[in-house]
Amino acid sequence: MTGRKAPRRDGPVKAALDSVRERCDTAARRAADPVSFAHRYEHDEDRELVALASACVAFGNVKTIRAKLEDLLARIGPVPSRAADDLRGLRRRLRGWKHRVFLGEDIARLLAGARRVQRADGSLGARFEAELLRSDRERASESDDARLRDALAGWCDAIRAAGGLGRTGPRRGPAHLLPDVRGPSGNKRLLLFLRWMIRPADGVDLGLWNVAPARLLVPVDVHIHKLARNLGLSSRPSPSWRTTVEITKALARFDAQDPTKYDFSLCHLGMLQRCPSRRDARRCDGCAVMPVCVHWRDRARKIHDE
Repeated sequence: MTGRKAPRRDGPVKAALDSVRERCDTAARRAADPVSFAHRYEHDEDRELVALASACVAFGNVKTIRAKLEDLLARIGPVPSRAADDLRGLRRRLRGWKHRVFLGEDIARLLAGARRVQRADGSLGARFEAELLRSDRERASESDDARLRDALAGWCDAIRAAGGLGRTGPRRGPAHLLPDVRGPSGNKRLLLFLRWMIRPADGVDLGLWNVAPARLLVPVDVHIHKLARNLGLSSRPSPSWRTTVEITKALARFDAQDPTKYDFSLCHLGMLQRCPSRRDARRCDGCAVMPVCVHWRDRARKIHDE
């Protein structure tokens, strides 16, 4: 975050964000979110697999994503971990399934690879924890976000290798489904999955993994990016890994132990308001963070002075 005035705005911005969280209808919004699918399952291994698939295909219109996930899980059956033990059978069940660049074949390999990692390490969480310990040890001089990124890259490598999920031929789907986080992308879908797994169970996130929430980075999509710019939490022009780090550091000033706790309500607020990149009286009407938005603060200051 840039500029000397930013810290003076922290109090009002934090108060506005806390108000959004307190007023969020968690149950209703979770029901419309891909994370809701993981909540349907009782066993942790099934929750891990369903959450991973849900996060990885969370690309595009939310209603379409949910419809595709309903179809996907109906094909897989009531026990995803059992289905993922049989790659050949799973490929057959998912034949004909498609979402954007992803095919049923890609999902089958993702789930089979993740299931093999579960069996080898005890859980996907145990493997990630091991990767994070390795990265913390080997890259101790690097930043926390760099070590998290390295651990996530190693974790993804293990799943791709176990499931044979890689670029084969001209199709982008296999490589895009579980991407290589070493590039400049903000990796929103994978960071979303980490948030679901690591943050304490609060009705949205599942709290299955033994990793400190302070290590998490905010999953930045276009909605979060616009809101972050409008609130003065980022000055970067587009979502990227650096943007993600910048926004997370800004939110850590409000809660260093759990900086991503604002993500769920802010993301849904951004989608509901269709947050613009400028002052827009019609679209901004009723927005809970309008008083601290950089596009409206001069107006708010004038009203206050009057």
